[in-house]
Amino acid sequence: MLAATPLGDVRDASPRLVEALGTADVVAAEDTRRLRSLASALDVTPSGRVVSFYDQVETARLPGLLEALRDGRTVLLVTDAGMPSVSDPGYRLVDACVAEDIRVTCLPGPSAVTTALAVSGLPSDRFCFDGFPPRKQGERRRWFAALAQEPRTCVFFESPHRLADTLADAAHVLGPDRRAAVCRELTKTYEEVKRGGLGELAEWAAEGVRGEVTVVLAPAEVREAPPMEALVAEVRQRVADGERLKTAAAEVAEAAGVSKKALYDAAIGQG
Repeated sequence: MLAATPLGDVRDASPRLVEALGTADVVAAEDTRRLRSLASALDVTPSGRVVSFYDQVETARLPGLLEALRDGRTVLLVTDAGMPSVSDPGYRLVDACVAEDIRVTCLPGPSAVTTALAVSGLPSDRFCFDGFPPRKQGERRRWFAALAQEPRTCVFFESPHRLADTLADAAHVLGPDRRAAVCRELTKTYEEVKRGGLGELAEWAAEGVRGEVTVVLAPAEVREAPPMEALVAEVRQRVADGERLKTAAAEVAEAAGVSKKALYDAAIGQG
């Protein structure tokens, strides 16, 4: 059984979570200390065995938890905040249960992903979640380049000490005017939602940001690609100026949002 836990305000805990904490045979918690603190705040005492279940021990804990489930015992999985398995431990256990046809249920509740999306002021009819951006700048910029033409709103997490660099890279790749919202400390005392262009947000973050951070990035604006003839003409002009055909076609295609292969083939056909 997976169960969502409050992002900050313990009053967001569902009655079903409270009941499950008090009755589960085994409670697998990302941080057992935080779990006991939450249980105390909810005035409930776990009656079952409490075990740690964080990234570094997740694989090692699977056999014991699966054995308990096979024996008919109830296993409750909770993480520090939000929904398990969403950039948190949980996926491997669910996958193993599915493989053995063991029933998996979920007690719904708080999620930083959907909470940030709801308050961002950005389109929410279609969205994707992309975890954490890469830590290295080169990989991170390539990661953002893949979102240049993304038609859906994108939600991702970032650590506060990397936020400024990440937003600066996003502004460099996607443009300073691409809209976004930085949501920090959701549901907590110092909750803040900062909205604006990526360039503006990068400058704001450079002053220092604290707390849990969720970023919501606006979808790319839909634009009509220029006629293929015009793109081919641009490629041929760059080749005439000394650029390699393959490089010119790739860069012109990426900027126009068209197929690199189609433009390359068209340029060869008119060569």
